[in-house]
Amino acid sequence: MSVLDLIRSRRSIRQFRPEPVGRDILTKVVDAGRLAPSAANLQPLEFVAVDDAALAKEVFGCLKWASAIAPRGNPRPGHEPQAYIAVLVNARIREKMYEYDVGAAMENMILAALEKGIAACWLISVDKPKVVDLLGIPDSYKLDSILALGFPAQVSKAEEFADSTKYWQDEDYTFHVPKRKLASVVHFNGF
Repeated sequence: MSVLDLIRSRRSIRQFRPEPVGRDILTKVVDAGRLAPSAANLQPLEFVAVDDAALAKEVFGCLKWASAIAPRGNPRPGHEPQAYIAVLVNARIREKMYEYDVGAAMENMILAALEKGIAACWLISVDKPKVVDLLGIPDSYKLDSILALGFPAQVSKAEEFADSTKYWQDEDYTFHVPKRKLASVVHFNGF
């Protein structure tokens, strides 16, 4: 699949099959994050990959999902993510303006996972103090966000934008995500 095809098919998934994600895949996904662009090439990001089932269950309890349609948008019992990647910022390297690095790393990781058939959901609504404690993250690091990973047990479709960007989920748990038309967002040689 081409990179553009991966981008077009990428959607956030919140229902996963109960199959473990191999450490080899997690390593490749983290490597994709490591190779992302970094402002001034400072590379302040580090990653904690979680593949232990008991620890993953504890991390799951620290996350909030799809607030616009909660609780229906939450993973159902037995459909929780099977792995996580916590994105950390080494504050000794960079204390602020690291969000661009995180965004680039996250998209690289999401696409690398998707290429391997692994679905993802980027979560920023996290009980950070609890996750920091669970993962033993040192004080000199900031927990930015978490990437939830697993084999998909849900379909998520891009829909033609009408008059609202609000996503929704139907009775089959299919997500419908409105996207603005290309013609309405691209401007050549000026506005």
